[in-house]
Amino acid sequence: MAILYLLLGAAAAYLIGSFPTSFIMGKFKGIDVRKEGSGNVGATNVLRTVGKLPALITLVIDILKGAVAVTCVAAFFYKETSSAGYELYRALLGLAVVAGHNWTIFLRFKGGKGVATSCGVLGVLMPKVMMIAILIFLITVAVTKYVSLASLHLAVTAPIIAALSGEPLEYTLLAVTICLIISYRHKDNIKRLLAGTEKRIGKPKVSI
Repeated sequence: MAILYLLLGAAAAYLIGSFPTSFIMGKFKGIDVRKEGSGNVGATNVLRTVGKLPALITLVIDILKGAVAVTCVAAFFYKETSSAGYELYRALLGLAVVAGHNWTIFLRFKGGKGVATSCGVLGVLMPKVMMIAILIFLITVAVTKYVSLASLHLAVTAPIIAALSGEPLEYTLLAVTICLIISYRHKDNIKRLLAGTEKRIGKPKVSI
């Protein structure tokens, strides 16, 4: 029975993550964000192709998806009789919700890059760590105007700070896994950054 609750919680988190916020925001304006701008299903592409308010709504909802998964879903499905500790269970749900966002069942398993949803997850589990990581993100954006580079800095910073500050091993490993996922999802951005062809924020084809 405990395994069943584990699976149900993971499935619920995945479905929450799969909610295609940016796609829906685009549809309100008659735009398919998958075919405009960078083609990415994320808040930055919504900003570029749809507008500031839809982008803000997208960002907030995508962050909330991650936060809800490791709070409400975790509290509802977790049973003390489970063989997994609560920290491990929340980490698994965090991974599930990020996977849902990145590979959403509603868009044939093609989703965003998971930065906002990951911030929601890690922001709840390790708020002090994420405060520093987000500060680094904002500084990077302000200095370089590269959202993709800022996202990569955030992804790399989070597990390092988590390890140095003595966060639970489960959360630190989750941060490492999320870092790898975000880096993989930004592989095209990394190639453009290295080639010097990545677009800065406010210019065409910025991707996050």
